[in-house]
Amino acid sequence: MNNAERIANLKAEKYQELFGVNKTTFETMLEVLETDYRKKHQRGGRPPKLSVLDKLIIMLQYYKEYRAMECVAFDYGVYKSTICDAIHWAEETLITDGRFHLPSKRALLDDQSLEAVIIDVTECETERPQKNRNGIIPVKRRDIP
Repeated sequence: MNNAERIANLKAEKYQELFGVNKTTFETMLEVLETDYRKKHQRGGRPPKLSVLDKLIIMLQYYKEYRAMECVAFDYGVYKSTICDAIHWAEETLITDGRFHLPSKRALLDDQSLEAVIIDVTECETERPQKNRNGIIPVKRRDIP
C-alpha cells in the first residue's frame, strides 16, 4: 500500500502523533505544495522519484524525528541528495507561502498573550579524579629488557 492510501485511511488523531501537525494543517501544507509543483511543472518534464505527498511526509518526519537522511533514503529507495532536495524544496515552498512563516523574535517579545515555560538546564560540576604523575610508577630505561 502506498502513502496516499495509508494517509487516506488514517484517523485525524494520528496526524499529530505521526507528523507533528493536525489534519487540517497537513492538508493545507499538501495543497500549497501541490499548487507550487503544478505551477513549476506546467510544461512537463521528467517524472519525479518522489510524489509531493512523499516529500511532505519526509520533511515533517525529518523535523519531528530527526532521522539521518541516509536512513530515509533507504526507506524510499532513493539517494540522500534526493531526500535533501525534497526537504529543502518543501521547506522553502511553505515559507514563501506565508501561512506557515513564524513571527520574528521581536514580534514574539511584544506579544503579551504568550506564556512561556522556563526549564533550568544549568550544568552541574562533576568531581573527577585528578590526572597527575603520582599514580604512575616510573620505570628507568636500564630496567626495560
